[in-house]
Amino acid sequence: MKQDSTRNTSYTVDCEDYVHVVKFNPFDSGDSCSLIAYGGNNYVVVGTCRFQEEDAEVEGMQYKTLRTFHHGIRVDAIAWSPETRLDAIPPQIRFCTAASDRKLRLFTSDLQDKNEFKTFDGHSDYINDLVFAPNEGQEIASVSDDHTCRVWDLEGNEKAHFVLRSPGMSVCWHPEEAFKLMVAEKNGRIRFYDLITQQAILSLECEQTPLMSADWCLKNTLKIGAVAGSDWLIWDITRSRGTSSDNGPLGPTNDMTRSIIPLGDAALSSGEPSVSS
Repeated sequence: MKQDSTRNTSYTVDCEDYVHVVKFNPFDSGDSCSLIAYGGNNYVVVGTCRFQEEDAEVEGMQYKTLRTFHHGIRVDAIAWSPETRLDAIPPQIRFCTAASDRKLRLFTSDLQDKNEFKTFDGHSDYINDLVFAPNEGQEIASVSDDHTCRVWDLEGNEKAHFVLRSPGMSVCWHPEEAFKLMVAEKNGRIRFYDLITQQAILSLECEQTPLMSADWCLKNTLKIGAVAGSDWLIWDITRSRGTSSDNGPLGPTNDMTRSIIPLGDAALSSGEPSVSS
């Protein structure tokens, strides 16, 4: 592993293909190393990164390629499954990709003889993000420029379908809120959906566009972040006002606070966001 100071990066991995997307595995894989996948024009490469903080015998970072998967088309997004385990016998690698042909591809491998993939059809425009159900990994949610969020089982059957008002840019599924889905739209609206009733239960407004990305804090279910326009926004929904169907940690109370960090600026200000049903 070589260090690269000219581009302000810590380490560089040489790749044979263009790289369009990179994704670390956010789940415990049963090994001290970190699983990583990156996708290019034709391939998805799965490897491990072992950092000095994880292993004192490693100098800096140690990278190892585990398997290269032929994809045949440009990879636009990658999501890891919580069923991925390196300590299983045999090990299991499972991830899903979104491609430029508007299809999802589910890959499963034991890093030996078993290498399977399934194709999911349904979206009519580019897919911008996807995520596995974080606890059991038996469902996948995806959002697209076709103004929909769709939930699939692992056979490619559509289990839920939410109509959006603009392109879906990000979708998040929190392990502590397994029956709620967060969907961020390009028009600046972030909605939370109840997967049991399939109804929207809370809505946040960025009040600027375009929204390009949003995320749900893993350590705190009441913190939401987004990048919209020229700002980075953070919501604290500890005291949020939702629709009449709200219940649980995301249920209704009085108000909510939002912090705005201008991109490229260290300034921090607070304000009151718009909340709607």
